Amino acid sequence: MGRIHVLSESVANKIAAGEVVERPASVVKELLENSLDAGSTRIKIQVEAGGKKLIQIADNGCGMVRDDALLAFERHATSKIKNAEDLLSVATLGFRGEALPTIASVSRLHLETRAPDEDSGTVIEINGGKIFKVEEAGLPAGTSITVRDLFFNTPARKKFLKAESTELSHIASLVTHYALAHPDKHFELHSATNAILVAPPVAGSSERVYQVFGKDILDQLIPVAAMQPLERVGLPQPPPWRRNDGEDQARVEPGEMRMHGFISKPEIQKLNRTSIYIFVNGRLIRDRLVQHALTEAYRNILPPTVYPVVLLFLELPSGEVDVNVHPSKTEVRFRQQSVMHDFVRDSVRAALMKARPVPQFMTEITAHPTASPSLTPGYRSGSVDSAGWRTLSTAAAPQAFALQAPVPAPITERFHFGVDGIAVEGNAALSLVRAPQIVPEVIENDSCAPPLPEESETAYEFANNDLAPSLASLKPLGQIRESFILAVNHEGLWIVDQHVAHERVLFEQILKQRAARKVESQRLLMPLVLELMPAQQAVFAEISEELNQNGFEAEPFGARSIAIKVAPAGVDAAQIEHMLHELLDQFSREEQALNMEKVRARIAASIACHAAVKVNMPLQQNKMEWLLAQLAKTECPMSCPHGRPVVLRYSMKDIQKAFKRI
Repeated sequence: MGRIHVLSESVANKIAAGEVVERPASVVKELLENSLDAGSTRIKIQVEAGGKKLIQIADNGCGMVRDDALLAFERHATSKIKNAEDLLSVATLGFRGEALPTIASVSRLHLETRAPDEDSGTVIEINGGKIFKVEEAGLPAGTSITVRDLFFNTPARKKFLKAESTELSHIASLVTHYALAHPDKHFELHSATNAILVAPPVAGSSERVYQVFGKDILDQLIPVAAMQPLERVGLPQPPPWRRNDGEDQARVEPGEMRMHGFISKPEIQKLNRTSIYIFVNGRLIRDRLVQHALTEAYRNILPPTVYPVVLLFLELPSGEVDVNVHPSKTEVRFRQQSVMHDFVRDSVRAALMKARPVPQFMTEITAHPTASPSLTPGYRSGSVDSAGWRTLSTAAAPQAFALQAPVPAPITERFHFGVDGIAVEGNAALSLVRAPQIVPEVIENDSCAPPLPEESETAYEFANNDLAPSLASLKPLGQIRESFILAVNHEGLWIVDQHVAHERVLFEQILKQRAARKVESQRLLMPLVLELMPAQQAVFAEISEELNQNGFEAEPFGARSIAIKVAPAGVDAAQIEHMLHELLDQFSREEQALNMEKVRARIAASIACHAAVKVNMPLQQNKMEWLLAQLAKTECPMSCPHGRPVVLRYSMKDIQKAFKRI
C-alpha cells in the first residue's frame, strides 16, 4: 500500500485556518472585509473575552439567498472572481473563498442572512466544520455571523493566544483603522457591556480622525494628498485570440495613482514601525516597498533609528497591484514598484517641506521615542506620551469610548476612560502620574497684567503655516554659552542650535553643488594616508566615484591604504581621517545593497557636520544674522540632516500662559 494519501476536508480546513486565522483579530478582519464587500453602510461588532468566547459581526449589506449561504462554506467558494484572469484585477477585499470554511472548522459558527428581495432569511449552524442546522427564519436584510469558542477543537492553537486585553487591543486597532479608511460608513465595536468605538458616518478622513481621536491628535498630523498618472510601461497584452475586436484601435488609458492621508510632524518619534498604517484600495497591508519610501521621505528629518506615525491611503487601478501573494492578504505586489516607491517618497517629502512645522520648546523638552501604539483607542498606562497620544493599561478592562456625532466638543466630553475602577475624564488622566501642583488663581481684569494685543496671536498662527518668514524676521540677541543663538520676533522667543543650523545650510548647499558638479574642494599640503580594514576597502571601492564627485581625490596607496590629496572645502585636515573612517564604517554595516542616493546624502551630511561651526564658538552679530537668514532659505529648516531639531520656539502664547495673562 502506498504512503501518500489525500487529506480529509476537515483536516485541510484546519491547516488553512493556520494560515488565515491566526488570532481573534484575524477572524474580525476576514468577516469585516466580507461586510465591506457586501456594500454595508453599517457594521456592528460584538466581542467577549477578547474574541476568544464570542465574535459577532452584523451588517446591513446585500445578504445571501439560501443556496449561496450553504455554498459559502465550501472551500474556495466565492462570488468575487470567476476565472484566473480575474486574479489580475481583484477589486474586492476578499476573494479566496477560504475565510468562512476555515473559521467554521475551528469554532461554533452561527449565520443569519437575508437578501433584500427575499421574503425570509436563512439560519445555518456549524460546529467544528460540520453543519448541524439549516432553516428559514424572519430576519432583517443583511448578514450576522456569530463565532463562539474559537479554537475549541484545536487546543494547541488556543494555548498560543495572548491575554484577553491584548487580543482585544488587536481587534480595536483593526476596527479603528478600517473605520478611518471608510469614513462614509458607520462602525461600532462593543466588548461585553462597554462601547469601545462608535463612529457614525462623516464627510471625510479629517473629520473621521477628529471624531475618533480628537483635535489634539489631528493637530499633530500633517495632511498629504497627491495624484500621478500611470504610464503603460511593460503592461502585458492578452494573446490575439483573447482580444476584443476594437481593442487594437482603442488604447485603454492606464489610469492614475492617488494618495491621501496623514503623516506626523518630525517631533513625533516612534521606536518601531507599528504606528505606520498603509491602505491600498481600502485594504490594510504591510508593505516593505511603501515603508522604505516613507523612511526615505523622512531621511535627514528624523533620526535613523526612529519612525513616524503614518496613516496613508493609496488608490490605483486594480490591475496595477497583485493582492494574491499572501494567504492573509496583508502583502501586495505593485506592477510598477519603482514608480510607486518614488511617488510615495516624493509626495510625503513635499508635504513635509510645505508644512515646515516648528518644534515647540516644551514639547521637545519632554520628547522621547516611544513604542506605544499611536492610532488605537488605547489600552496602556494612563499617561500621555510625547506626541500626546492617549493610551490605557492592557491589564485594565476598556471603558466607554463612544462618539455619537462628529460635533466638536471639549476633550473632556469626548473621552471617558477608566483605570482600576477610577473614572478619568480627558486630560485628567495626567493626575494619575503627576504630583499635585498648586496653581495660583488667575484674577480676571487684573490691572497689573493687561492682555497683549491680538497681533502676536495672529503672527503665532501664521508661523505654523510657513517657517521661512518667521526665521527671516528673527533678530539675534546673543549666544547662550557660545553654543545657542537667542533670537526674538513678534511670535516669541527662539533658540537656535548654531552647529546644526549651519549644518543644515551646508548640507543643502553641498547637495546643490553636487547636482551641478561644482563642489568646492581644497588641496592638502601633504597627502593624507589612511589604512583601511578589509570591510572598509570593499566599501571604498564601491563609493570612490561618489567621493570624487563630492570633492575628494583619493587613490590606492599600497595594499590596504589610500592617499587623500584633495578634500572638500571647509573641513579641517585633522577631521578628514575621522570623517572617512566614520563613513566607511557606516556603509560597511548596511545590510542591503548600497543606494547611491543614500550614499550621496550621507556623504553630504558628514561633510556638513564636520565643516559647520562648532559649539562653544563665539559668533559676531553679523555672523548670527547671516546664519539665520541662510537658514530661512533652506527647504527643511526645522531639523538637521541627522534628524535633530534646529530651532525651538517659546511662543507668545506660551509666554503669556507662563505669566498667567491668559
